[in-house]
Amino acid sequence: MPDNTLEPADVKELVRTRYGDIAAGRIADVTAQPASACCGGATPGVGEKAQAMGYSAEDLAAVPDGANLGLGCGNPQAIAALQPGEVVVDLGSGAGFDCLLAARRVGPTGRVIGVDMTHEMLAKARANATKLGADNVTFRLGELEHLPIADNTADVVISNCVINLVPDKAQVFREACRVLKPGGRLAVSDVVNIAPLPEDLRTDPVMLCGCVAGAAPADRVTALLRAAGFVDVAVTVKPDSREMVASWAPGRGIETCVASATIEARKPHAGEVAPCCTSTCCG
Repeated sequence: MPDNTLEPADVKELVRTRYGDIAAGRIADVTAQPASACCGGATPGVGEKAQAMGYSAEDLAAVPDGANLGLGCGNPQAIAALQPGEVVVDLGSGAGFDCLLAARRVGPTGRVIGVDMTHEMLAKARANATKLGADNVTFRLGELEHLPIADNTADVVISNCVINLVPDKAQVFREACRVLKPGGRLAVSDVVNIAPLPEDLRTDPVMLCGCVAGAAPADRVTALLRAAGFVDVAVTVKPDSREMVASWAPGRGIETCVASATIEARKPHAGEVAPCCTSTCCG
């Protein structure tokens, strides 16, 4: 966990409260909030921001209004290579944007499971799925450290700018490995730390909820994934995300400390030896 004054349980409650407020509309003008884009809430131009992250106009037109809250920092589906019939798990599914897009790609023979710890987000996501008649999508209440999903369920685990919010990232990656089938893929868009955070950012609760203070360095993410049993780990920092990151907290210099990144990994096939140890991992 970052070196700040908050305990992990306090961080979790801050995050839960903020995202509940966003989903329920209790934060009416998020542009007046210190963190206004990623992890801040829907702002004018969320469609344009989503397209800048790699979503197409067709993607945006395929989901109901309100499914895209502008909370992401990339497009995990761009690296997930989803196929018809696959089972997808979305960690921190929010209002359902990525789940609903994934449902279109895996088709009626596939299945998508979204997990979120915020009741208000789940209610919004379920309503959005109902509007589309997307009966291959379900949403479950749960924490990423304790996924309400059986072992060896998913072909793909995706997530969009959520894992940085969780203090115990090692446990999140262990759970992701557990629920993946052997050979299953992890495809994540998230924020990573690229330079030490100044004291005012590291200890600011708003920055913990705003995808900044909770970010881990790329090499730490790589080590945690390998320790969880993943192979073929690749964390790719996106230098062109600087302008986007700066807009989350204008004038605070966060773009010099964090950046958007794609995170890819694979669960070993049964019997395959992972480099994290001398015996089979996650098999």
